[in-house]
Amino acid sequence: MPGTALSFSKSERLCHQRCIEDLFANGRSQMVYPFSIRYLLSARSSAVDYPAQILIAVPKRRLHHAVDRNRVKRLTRECYRLRKARLYEQLEHEGLSLSFALRYVANDIMDYATLGRKMDKVINALSAIIEKHASSNLDTSSQTTT
Repeated sequence: MPGTALSFSKSERLCHQRCIEDLFANGRSQMVYPFSIRYLLSARSSAVDYPAQILIAVPKRRLHHAVDRNRVKRLTRECYRLRKARLYEQLEHEGLSLSFALRYVANDIMDYATLGRKMDKVINALSAIIEKHASSNLDTSSQTTT
């Protein structure tokens, strides 16, 4: 994995239209207030530099001023950047790749400390999803070999 553990490069962001369409067409969703999570797990390919790619969206319907939307996106990126290491380790251990979108659904701006606690809950929820996916694949593979 290029770069340092605490960086957040362009290739960690979900940018390609095709990938985004695939995420919203085939992905699953979960709510962890103040975020709505849309995620898609897949087998890790060697062409992908990072095990997870993220899209952060703050709708104009929720926060009307661009400066407010940009602040929430900036704080969310920073909270994710500092907490992503555990998620990356788990994804690399399981050999999976994760694409996910975080949509901010609160009607007001939360402070950094609150968003940090909420991001911990998001990471925990994603870790539980990865664990569940890995255990279901393990159960399936053990049934086919016996």
